[in-house]
Amino acid sequence: MGVLDAFIVNVAAPDLRADLHTSGALLQLVVAGYSIAYSVLLITGARLGARVGHGRMFLGGLAVFTVASLACGLAQGPGQLIAFRLAQGAGAGLMLPQVLSLIQHTFTGTSRTRALGAYAAVLGVGAAAGQLVGGALVSADLFGSGWRPVFLINVPIGVLLLVAGVRVLGGRDAAGAAGAGGTDRAVGASGAGRAAGDRAPSRALDLPGLFLLAAAVLLFTVPVVLGQELDWPLWGWVSLALCAVVFTVFALYETRLSRRGGSPLLSPRVLRAPGVPLAVFRILTMMAVNGGFTFVLMLHLQGGLGQSALRAGLTMVPTCAAFSVAGLGWRRLPERWHALLSPGGFLLGAASLAGIGALYAGGGDGGPLVYVLMATEGLGMSLAYNPVLAGAVARVRQEDAADASGLLVTTAQIGLLVGVAVFGAVFLGRAESGTGPLASAHAMGLTCGAMAAAAVAGCLAGAVRALARLRGDPRAARADR
Repeated sequence: MGVLDAFIVNVAAPDLRADLHTSGALLQLVVAGYSIAYSVLLITGARLGARVGHGRMFLGGLAVFTVASLACGLAQGPGQLIAFRLAQGAGAGLMLPQVLSLIQHTFTGTSRTRALGAYAAVLGVGAAAGQLVGGALVSADLFGSGWRPVFLINVPIGVLLLVAGVRVLGGRDAAGAAGAGGTDRAVGASGAGRAAGDRAPSRALDLPGLFLLAAAVLLFTVPVVLGQELDWPLWGWVSLALCAVVFTVFALYETRLSRRGGSPLLSPRVLRAPGVPLAVFRILTMMAVNGGFTFVLMLHLQGGLGQSALRAGLTMVPTCAAFSVAGLGWRRLPERWHALLSPGGFLLGAASLAGIGALYAGGGDGGPLVYVLMATEGLGMSLAYNPVLAGAVARVRQEDAADASGLLVTTAQIGLLVGVAVFGAVFLGRAESGTGPLASAHAMGLTCGAMAAAAVAGCLAGAVRALARLRGDPRAARADR
């Protein structure tokens, strides 16, 4: 449900824009607002779960998410909807980290890899469901409600989950997470569980780091989203400059906090782990391409080509299905190939995006070939993402597992945010400079070219080291996946 809501709004975006009479920039903020709150709260949500119990925090985040979904469905203007989307993202930021925390503290070795594969498959299912369910609800126009059911559908599901969760998750907290200081029980690196009563201490909350990261994300997002529409005013450039300053202060503060023995929001020790910097770059790039592609594709299919929300949603199904299948099956390939899966996936994704852009640039619907390219794009992006995620988590120490998970999932969400902001601005700037379907078609071709270039950058990052690892270089094997 949390993943679904990051995508379902894309299908409803054209109807939402028409009903609320909102600009393209405010529409981007409606989509990105969820990722803003979600991304900056993920690590803090995980630590709160360790302090009060992962089950309790899951239910608390679910309650916030459910109430905010109701508010989104009843919103009367773009300002209200943006605010409620931020609240909805905050609920997801408290709810979803508990899943990864339980995976990290319950599984080791190949069991953890399988669990992470299942998690990645759920991401793909959630994304696919977002396109299908969103398209079906908007096309049905239940009682003349238009886009509102894409949010309201969360309410009955959330209520049912809350009722079931109180019974299913409450006992786990009482048995394994409650206690002095509110701590959580972990599984040792050897795979044997800790003895009863031997509990890992909960991590301190890094509130100054949370504030600095949130400020840096907002200082970047707002001018990038609004700059094109407002002809890049001076305050936008000032905001971007301040973003660089605040992010530098954030990095210095986190480093100093780590040296003092504190618990930084983003651990410098994890960032220095072998392969993690490259993993951060690749995950950020992949999610930016994916997030931007989904956003602009829905705008083009419905706004430029006049397709229904349901048909537009169905167009994305091959992408989501291929992403999920590849996420489950890549481990069956020979291990010596794994080093090339991520750069190869990026290259396949880049070729697919270039092909999709060429098909749409002429103003047509792409024909049957577009569905083939949608599938290869999903396959490529999955291969670019899943081996990197599994490899980075496997290489960090057990005591750093929560920090690594938080870092990588936060990176993924910031990537979605960057993709909607940057590639959305490229598409809207070009599409709104002209009129008619051809303007949208040309904008789609240009934006797909920009996303393909970003995917090529993801391919080149670490590709030389991956080739060395494939040849059996032990130094490369230690440094890269």
